[in-house]
Amino acid sequence: MVHDLVNQLRSFLPPEAVLFETEDLKPYECDGLSAYRQTPLLVVLPQTEKQIIQVLQLCYKTKTPVVARGAGTGLSGGALPHAEGVLMSLAKLNQIVEIDAAARTARVQPGVRNLAISEAAVPYGLYYAPDPSSQIACSIGGNVAENSGGVHCLKYGLTVHNILKLRVLTIDGECLEIGGQSLDSAGFDLLALMTGSEGMLGIVTEITVKLIPVPEKAQLVMAGFDDVQKAGNAVANVIAAGIIPAGMEMMDKITIHAVEEFLQAGYDLDAAAILLCESDGSVEEVADEIERINTIMLKSGATKVSLSRNEAERLSFWAGRKAAFPAAGRVSPDYYCMDGTIPRKHLADVLRGIEELSVEYGLRCMNVFHAGDGNLHPLILYDANQPGELERTEEFGGKILEMCIHAGGTITGEHGVGMEKINQMCSQFRTGELEMFHAVKAAFDAEGLLNPGKAVPTLHRCAELGAMHVHSGEERFPDLPRF
Repeated sequence: MVHDLVNQLRSFLPPEAVLFETEDLKPYECDGLSAYRQTPLLVVLPQTEKQIIQVLQLCYKTKTPVVARGAGTGLSGGALPHAEGVLMSLAKLNQIVEIDAAARTARVQPGVRNLAISEAAVPYGLYYAPDPSSQIACSIGGNVAENSGGVHCLKYGLTVHNILKLRVLTIDGECLEIGGQSLDSAGFDLLALMTGSEGMLGIVTEITVKLIPVPEKAQLVMAGFDDVQKAGNAVANVIAAGIIPAGMEMMDKITIHAVEEFLQAGYDLDAAAILLCESDGSVEEVADEIERINTIMLKSGATKVSLSRNEAERLSFWAGRKAAFPAAGRVSPDYYCMDGTIPRKHLADVLRGIEELSVEYGLRCMNVFHAGDGNLHPLILYDANQPGELERTEEFGGKILEMCIHAGGTITGEHGVGMEKINQMCSQFRTGELEMFHAVKAAFDAEGLLNPGKAVPTLHRCAELGAMHVHSGEERFPDLPRF
């Protein structure tokens, strides 16, 4: 079967674009979540939309599963290959097709790096706002698949808020154009549906993104706190004052030390937690907002407040935040990055709960997150070489996600569900809601060939798990408010 499929694929793809030898397949067996691995049946590397259409039509005809892959930086196992399927890398579709400075848009292929869009827009005084920590490597197609955010998503929104149009191929090779150049289009909002669909509904081959003017000035406040809960309360106080910072990030003590040893970003090593809060806009707007933020931080209990003195220092502070994940690799053999979202007002309570779980499971946890929008990224540190430690880590992570649900939040903010959180979907959603998700999937992909087994669990799986829905059952986190 494999050789027949290879021969058919090589009838329209170059031989080097169809990989089937084990040593060639191994680099594709996982994404950034390396805890889960699966070798694909084979890998294809198309270079044109026509070639993608031909691959899809062949897979549809032979009922072969297809998993799309971008840069492989995903952290939920969303691009985990199917053992009996084709892994389709879109890395070679990496062209910026057009930048329209007047309309402030760019048309790009899915393999274009996130940061490359802003780099190409520099001559026009424009940039692309969503900036995940992996923006130097992650692809825009993957950003669409997971609805990625970044440190500036508080003010400028997630991927879904920064795209206008998608060119999408269905499993049978039909081409759809979703959205348009205007701010709204007739019919159902399929643009929002497709964004964050994790490659389960179609293959994106072109994205039209919004570009915005580079702000006249940006300045950052770094506030240190002697207590994590004080830092969490300071976040709520800033938002309550009517301020929407360009970005507001938080790190706890273990993260601060790991980052400082890795990058020397200039963080306060005496702090139990630090907040990075940025203002951007005109010179006058920034001066006023920074003064107000500074006052709020001090009133909220900050022990030390520093302002970035120049652009280099501002970028250095942000570089430290974006280096949190690689820094974790210096203090632990392995780490497991979670992604949940909660209402901002419950930050302090949930952080306390994570600390208690850390003690219960005997595993250290680095807390780093987009504090302004309540998107948590706890990094659970473990050693995969120790028997049972990965399983204990997964259980710890699952309880963090359940705590997010209980606090009125959700099990993901920007990493997607993938394979990692599929069991927690059974906790967050009722049977009727899951049935609706399956109906949407079937409307686009009735045979279930696109990225099967991801994101939405089967009802049978949920029944086997005996998952407790958050709307009924025992109190797991009695100290948190109940919704």
